[in-house]
Amino acid sequence: MGSAVSAITCPVASAHSPSLREGFISSQVQLWEDPAMTMQDSNQTQVNSVTKMQAGHDSSGPDAATQQLKPASKQNTDISEYEIVIPGVSEKNITLANPTKVELTCKLDENSNLKNPQVTWKRGSETISHTTKTQNSWTIELTISGSRELGSYTCILKAEKEVSATFHLHVPNIDGREKPIISYEGDRAVMVCKTEYNPKAWTWYMTNGTELVPIDKVFPMDKFQIKIPSVSLNRLEIVKLTKEDCGVYWCEAVFELGPSKSRFELRVLSITAPLKPFIAVVAEVAILVTTIVLYEVYSKSKAKGGEKEFDQIEELKSEDSITGRRK
Repeated sequence: MGSAVSAITCPVASAHSPSLREGFISSQVQLWEDPAMTMQDSNQTQVNSVTKMQAGHDSSGPDAATQQLKPASKQNTDISEYEIVIPGVSEKNITLANPTKVELTCKLDENSNLKNPQVTWKRGSETISHTTKTQNSWTIELTISGSRELGSYTCILKAEKEVSATFHLHVPNIDGREKPIISYEGDRAVMVCKTEYNPKAWTWYMTNGTELVPIDKVFPMDKFQIKIPSVSLNRLEIVKLTKEDCGVYWCEAVFELGPSKSRFELRVLSITAPLKPFIAVVAEVAILVTTIVLYEVYSKSKAKGGEKEFDQIEELKSEDSITGRRK
């Protein structure tokens, strides 16, 4: 029995101190001497002995027993699962910011009248083979490592009729502003971009014809101020606005799987622009008042002219009457 124990502990003795070797031998002797000890207790004893050796000795490399005790990393085994039940919702948007593995499943509803369909997975014109298949579900597994794997994946079920469902894989959207930003000369314009994810980098652009010009590399930073309150939030402030600042601006967030953009339109008005409606109203009122006054003047002059003509007629009649009497 003693020779068996020494055979087991010999490799350990050559690698560690005598005190640790004695502890390890004593635990091994206990295993041999206690036949009633369960396999679980045996394993626990070995683990404890290895732990003690790690605490009392700093080896130049990882111990073989220690490597076996380390849990496997989950990073390579995590798979995100997405499912569409047919018939029902025919599209699903999937947001991906980092490389990952995904499973896309088309599942036929239990109450569906579609029996024994022929199922095809496609991305554009490319046909994709099933990864797994059951009686009423069909799954493909994808490794998304870059923007080239993003896009729309469609499962097509053909039987008495044809139905389909589509998964849209894309990078995160950037929250911007759909309506134009309207400001005035001399004022400040603020554009804010935000996302629920953490991009690697942010970039602001201004459109020059068909070209996007990076603001931080071309324009003066005292006028175009880029501020980053947080990783997921970015803002551009333009001070002392002029007519030349009008145009289309873009903010771009770069993720592991590719970039995402949001569009802004800036309109700069002159200071007199707010007064234009008021000036238009005043002009209309002035025209109306002038028209009324001219009409009143015309009416009065016409009335006076009519009275004068009537007096002249009456005077002529009186003269005719006097002349007839004389005759």
